[in-house]
Parts: sequence; C-alpha cells; structure tokens
Amino acid sequence: MPDVTICEAGIEDLPEILAIQKAAYLSEAEICQDFTIQPLQQTMDQIIHEYGKGLFLKAVKGQQLIGSVRAREDGETCYIANLVVSPDYQNRGIGSRLLNEIENRFFHLQRYELFTTEKSNRNLYFYKKHGYIKLMNKPVSDKIIHVYLEKRAVGGAAG
Repeated sequence: MPDVTICEAGIEDLPEILAIQKAAYLSEAEICQDFTIQPLQQTMDQIIHEYGKGLFLKAVKGQQLIGSVRAREDGETCYIANLVVSPDYQNRGIGSRLLNEIENRFFHLQRYELFTTEKSNRNLYFYKKHGYIKLMNKPVSDKIIHVYLEKRAVGGAAG
C-alpha cells in the first residue's frame, strides 16, 4: 500500500497500538486455543514500560494507525516483537514494510531474533519469506510452543 507511512510511534500512540495488538492477536489465540497469551493480556502500564526500552514503529494510512512493530537492541542482536497489522489491513504488504523498516533501523547489528507460535503457519511462512530461519523451540505452556527465528548478518550487517 503506497499510501501507508511507516514512522516512529509516540507514547500518545500506545492506546491505539495496544488495541490493534489485541485485535491482531485474536487469530493467534484461536489457533493456540489459549486466550491468556501475553499480547492479549498486556496492560497500558506494561506497554508504557516497554516503550521506554526500545523503538516502536507505526504504520499510518491517512490519520489512522493500522500497524506497529517494536524492537530493542541487546549486544549484537535486535529483538523484534509484536509485529501487528489491523485485521482489516492484513495481507497488503504492511507487515513486510514494518519488518523491513525495523531491520533497517538496526542495520548495524549482527542478527535479528523474534518468535511466533509453532501452530502459526502463516507467521512462520511470512518470516521464512523474509530470510528468517528456525533457531529453536521453547515450550511456554501445555498449549503453546514458541518458535524462535533469527536472521543472521551478511557482510557485517543483517540482510
């Protein structure tokens, strides 16, 4: 969508980001049959605390916030989390643009890491398409196994 702008989110955007996160993660909760997953349970206080520790980007169409991604740097790794797009705008390339932009903002690092659930074939396909490879599985509960994925540096920067 060429009429979508990707830019840094401000603290004033957090209520909308949290609302989109909860709407976007409903499908993940349905796949896992677990509606207690952290993105659905996150509070405003928690997201404000997280905001102070990393970079939040937003996708905006006109005046409407329609997606977001966040990341933080630790050593030579960029940890990417909560890549979300409003359900009404999914499958239009917005998630790819958000992911590419967050990677570009942390281009100086050696690797990127993120996770999704083992049952989320759509997410696993998406990340594989963007060059991520499986690193490990980590059971979280009797219903959820996180699949950790990474994208390694190519020529000194992740690519």
